[in-house]
Amino acid sequence: MPEDVPNPQEPKKDDEPKIPLTVDQAPIITEHSISIGGKKLEYTATTGMLPLKNETGEVEAGVFFVHYAKKGAAAEPSNRPLMFSFNGGPGSSSIWLHFGAVGPKRAVLNPDGSLPPPPYQLEDNAYTWLKDADLVFIDPVGTGFSRPAKASLGEKFWGVKGDIESVGEFIRLFLTRFERWASPLFLVGESYGTTRAAGLSGHLLEKGIAFSGIVLVSSILNMQTARFHKGNDLPYVLFLPTYTATAWYHKRLPKDLQGDLGKALAEAEAYASGDYVLALAKGNRLTGAERSRAIAKLSRLTGLSRDYIDQADLRIQIHRFCKELLRKEKRTVGRLDSRFKGIDPIGTGDVPEHDPSMTAIRPPYTAMFNDYVSRTLGYKTDVPYLVSAWGTRLSEKWDWGSSAEGYTDTSESLRSAFSKNPHMKVFVASGYYDLATPYFATKYTVAHMGLDPELTGNISTGEYEAGHMMYIHDASLNKLHKDVASFLKSCSK
Repeated sequence: MPEDVPNPQEPKKDDEPKIPLTVDQAPIITEHSISIGGKKLEYTATTGMLPLKNETGEVEAGVFFVHYAKKGAAAEPSNRPLMFSFNGGPGSSSIWLHFGAVGPKRAVLNPDGSLPPPPYQLEDNAYTWLKDADLVFIDPVGTGFSRPAKASLGEKFWGVKGDIESVGEFIRLFLTRFERWASPLFLVGESYGTTRAAGLSGHLLEKGIAFSGIVLVSSILNMQTARFHKGNDLPYVLFLPTYTATAWYHKRLPKDLQGDLGKALAEAEAYASGDYVLALAKGNRLTGAERSRAIAKLSRLTGLSRDYIDQADLRIQIHRFCKELLRKEKRTVGRLDSRFKGIDPIGTGDVPEHDPSMTAIRPPYTAMFNDYVSRTLGYKTDVPYLVSAWGTRLSEKWDWGSSAEGYTDTSESLRSAFSKNPHMKVFVASGYYDLATPYFATKYTVAHMGLDPELTGNISTGEYEAGHMMYIHDASLNKLHKDVASFLKSCSK
């Protein structure tokens, strides 16, 4: 067909079907109360969607949110902190922090965080952060109920830069529509959400939005610390203490280490940051005696056989560790929480079939949120709530930035924000059994930010005897709540 003759079977770009959005619908406001420590806390829940528009005013996406505000507390906005919350992925909705630690309701799991039998339950969260700050849970475009206006627009938001810009624009618009510009502002992000939070701290500061504090839950700011690529030995070093913690939990360490987790971790950290680095750096220049010593030490600290470590060339990849540690029991360990055991169809595979720590918690959270948002919050829609968009076009098309820039790293944005806003504080929460974002990798990143010595005291940390989502473990949830409450108080001094 000649080029100047339009093909009637090819739709014009403007004819691309639009995705139904409810951005023109007024938010739904409901009233609630819970009892915390014998005291009644009354609050409103505002549920809706805000539009993201381009320069010409055309709506390009709708961002779903749930906003909780303590009744009567925001009459004077400057007296009431406001915290924006999101999870990671990239491609995860905000459901995990919402129903796990931060919001006024909590999905009921067993005390250790394992899966209870259905039907699942929702309970009042006695550890909600609403006591200390109003809350806004954000589902980035392509997650939860949030969608691009057209399928082709999705890629604008699905990348490190586009994600930070779109969530930043949501925050600006929320502050304007809800008249909260005068409030002390906070962020809480989990996993990739910490990557986003660090990026937002610098991005929004340039737009005049400064944060009083940021909570980073299971942090990863520098992707080099977790990418097991050839030529990048850093993850092998930084994951080692978490391998040790996991082996300790499953009783795979020698007797002298098995009695004390702190002692085991101290030895692992010392070796990881010393002789292990040197051994990996030498490559095939390592002498036979040096290699034998390294193999013996790694076997002692990981619970893996010397032969396996030798065959792995001293480099233990995370998924292979999860498969190998309990292979003789025909069990695997979780990536998000290595306390959990999984069952694979065969014991001879190289990596686990699934992550038992994720499959244990996803059903209760999914079922309870869909029930809650409809029956309790009154938000009615036939659109499916995407708990995770992993495996969809969002994750497949995610733009990590130019390869010439190396690994994605938003710690520089956080450092810059500290330099320009020295009043900002950051609290970092890490789980000992987190094999997705290991605590030692977080320590490494913080130590390599190049933060001015006068500002290092602005960062505080907390470690928990649980995994990536440490709050699914009752004792860790209690500790996290106390730590964050103290952190928020310190930000007001």
